[in-house]
Amino acid sequence: MAIKTEKELSETQRSHWLKAVAAIELRNFGYAISLLQGILKQEPQFLTARQLLRRTEVTKSKSAKKSFFNISTAPIAVMKAQREIKKDPKRAMEMLEKILEEEPYNRQANFVLKEAAIAAGCPEIGVFALRTLLEENPRDVKVLHELGRLHHELGENERAVEIYNQITEVNPLDAEALRLGKDASARASMTTGGWTQAVSYRDLIKDKEMAVSLEQQSRMRLTGESLDQQIAETYILHQAEPANVDLARRLGALNEQKDDIEAAIGWYQYAADLTKGADAGLIRKVSDLKMKGFDREIAAHEEFLAAHDPGHELYAKKSEELKVSKKKRAEILVEDARKRMVRNPTDLQLRFELGEHLVNAGHFRQALPELQRARQNPNARLKAMNLLGRCYSELGMLDLAMKQLEEASREILPMDAMKKEIVYNLGLVYERMGDGEKSLNCMKQIYEADYGYKDVAARVESSYKQNISQA
Repeated sequence: MAIKTEKELSETQRSHWLKAVAAIELRNFGYAISLLQGILKQEPQFLTARQLLRRTEVTKSKSAKKSFFNISTAPIAVMKAQREIKKDPKRAMEMLEKILEEEPYNRQANFVLKEAAIAAGCPEIGVFALRTLLEENPRDVKVLHELGRLHHELGENERAVEIYNQITEVNPLDAEALRLGKDASARASMTTGGWTQAVSYRDLIKDKEMAVSLEQQSRMRLTGESLDQQIAETYILHQAEPANVDLARRLGALNEQKDDIEAAIGWYQYAADLTKGADAGLIRKVSDLKMKGFDREIAAHEEFLAAHDPGHELYAKKSEELKVSKKKRAEILVEDARKRMVRNPTDLQLRFELGEHLVNAGHFRQALPELQRARQNPNARLKAMNLLGRCYSELGMLDLAMKQLEEASREILPMDAMKKEIVYNLGLVYERMGDGEKSLNCMKQIYEADYGYKDVAARVESSYKQNISQA
């Protein structure tokens, strides 16, 4: 069963969907939940509605007062839903949503939702259920392993690699995660350019002796003269077979090992061109190395500026070069995000990432539609709203910026990192609007929680000094 999008809803369903979104904007969570549950009853494969429903339930549960006398009936309800999976998995999903309305992070309910979704032919919803649990505890190894297996079954090897990398960060001694991560990485690099059709890696190279040589080289960490010798020998082989992807890839790896980033980028790009863009791993490698190059430039410029005062003869030049490097870096990220968006136009997380990179590149107007759509992604909603506030502010639409940031601030109760950034940006908007009192109140909220955040201490303390001097 394919995942449905907003465009595939009926007129009535779309009307209810828009009402639900509007209800959330007004913080009428109960009404929004009932509307979204109604939509999912008819269209259980509408993943975006399920994501928005869960985010609404989480926000509602965080703001609700806790009672010590409430006894959860979830375990019994989950057992009933589990029994229903074999007969009617869609009905089981519907039953589980009733449980998750009150306990969105219920571990047992989310695991059973994953089972029901897979039985109903909607494994993407299974992925969502597991990611919901990780939202509460990102270091839950059991959930991470389940998610890694599910990505593997869906053929999403790059995402599986990310998950297994997360596991090894939590537990470096997890041998299964290390093995499965390597397997997923190998599968990710196998593309339609011949890797998947060949009987084995050796079959991709006609000269068996060369295959053995390349395998041996790949196991060695070369340095100095031996590294230069391998580059020279591989280049001679490349001249004989200029269309051999593996030789071009090997030259890229050797130059990367030598730390010659510019040469490595050239060879990886050459290899990617030979595959006509079919090898995502090569494309990613080119992008990563370009980023690495700009990161080095940026670090070097920042180091120089930190060590010299503005009066230095090269200070202005280095400052400009720093801006140029940062802009080029941002443009690469934008280009990369656009390409991924073309491949997955309905992925709201990718829309958020594109919008974020557009903001960093200074393309505020272009970022607006991406971030407005990204608000529908529960996992990116608050970040998208914060960036929308910045965009409106940069474009001089201060009333829209204020509205967006005020709403985002209300949706977060604790003064965590996200809320601090939102409240700080809101304070700057109030300041530009000439409302010094509200601006100062924002800074005071942050000051009470985090004295060292940006320049809030200076802002708050200077306001008291002014009061004393005026007195």
